[in-house]
Amino acid sequence: MISLQRTILIFLGGILLAIAIMSGYKVHELSAQRAEIKKDYSILNNITFGVLSVNAWRDHIVRVVTHRIDDFEFTKDQRAAAKEEIAVALHAVINRADSMIDRKQKTIGGKLRKFAVKALVNEDKLHAKVPQFAETILGEIEKPKNKEKLKALVQSKLEQFGTITYDSAADVNRAEDILKKYGVTDLASFNQNCEQQLDGLQSRAYFFTYVVLGIMIFFLMMWWVLRNQRQLHTPFFVVSVLLALIVLFVGLTSPMIEIDARIKELSFLLIGERISFHDQVIFFQSKSIVDVVRILIETGKYDSAIVGVLILLFSVVFPIAKLISTKLYLLGTERWRSNKIIHYFAFKSGKWSMADVNVVAIFMAYIGFKGILDSQLSHLNTKTDSLASISTNETTLQPGFILFVAFVLFGLMLSAILQRITALETKPEPTPKLGKDVRHAIA
Repeated sequence: MISLQRTILIFLGGILLAIAIMSGYKVHELSAQRAEIKKDYSILNNITFGVLSVNAWRDHIVRVVTHRIDDFEFTKDQRAAAKEEIAVALHAVINRADSMIDRKQKTIGGKLRKFAVKALVNEDKLHAKVPQFAETILGEIEKPKNKEKLKALVQSKLEQFGTITYDSAADVNRAEDILKKYGVTDLASFNQNCEQQLDGLQSRAYFFTYVVLGIMIFFLMMWWVLRNQRQLHTPFFVVSVLLALIVLFVGLTSPMIEIDARIKELSFLLIGERISFHDQVIFFQSKSIVDVVRILIETGKYDSAIVGVLILLFSVVFPIAKLISTKLYLLGTERWRSNKIIHYFAFKSGKWSMADVNVVAIFMAYIGFKGILDSQLSHLNTKTDSLASISTNETTLQPGFILFVAFVLFGLMLSAILQRITALETKPEPTPKLGKDVRHAIA
């Protein structure tokens, strides 16, 4: 009977472990995909490609000026001012021409031209007709055909200005590579595509996270049901340790916290035209504990490397060593149980394992970052008739943090269960009470 129960328990535990492995893998995979898409999204929507981008401002200015050129019409005051400027220019031309004619001519042809101009052209009459000339020039400018030619000329110069004004080639190529990666040609299509993918990946990652949490809760409920079944404790504890290792691995390799600070909208008026920037990412990071350790070690600075090694030692190596040691202690012979290293990691390494401290540190970092960003970004919020600025803080905890917390709590439960199991092993099995008939027969 006991053998059958053990077989059923191991079979059921194996199925749940397989589901946990699959779900954990999906959490890791979906979280990694989401982090990669979010990183690309934060690059293309970064303020360096928006508010601080030469290309973005060039496009906005070209658009605004083009609209102003298309809509341009002389007002009464502008027409009067233009007429006055034309008149001043014409007076200057006449005076310049007269001064050139008054110069001493050395050739016979020059002297003849000077004589003819002096005899036939009256300078005072020309100056008197300047207002008429200015009006004629303005009339020609205002003809639809000539006006379109002038607009085309100005726009061609504006386009020429646009072609020589651009961001660095490296930034442009980087942006184009990201757009090609997602099979789109413009930022609007890219953002729409990314937002749809991010929402789907996030919901699926949380679904598989909840599946793993449900399995862990089921295991704890089973421990309560089997608390008096000594023969089933050892195999079920081994399965529980394997589940804890799976959850730990997923928690360590999946993003734990996502810091995302952005300007949701920046809108203002420039010479009567509305200029808007949307979703301008100021700062974005999404890292797992393993990512943080790798970055710290790869910095090349000894102080950062030491911090990385310490995090690796106390938050990764010690928890894994503790779980493996508990398994070896429970399954091993008396010689293994008397091994000081195994005994230490199984029962006394908890005070050195800083997984629980790491959970508190990450949670405090989340609260701190969120509070600081909320406070600082609030100064960017403003709304007037000509300027509107809305900032948002989208810092969130990710599935990796949830699973790491679940591992810490599950590990504490397993430590308490191991102590109970070892305590029960030192007690003798209760002997069944014999009835009166049996005792009489023995006598």
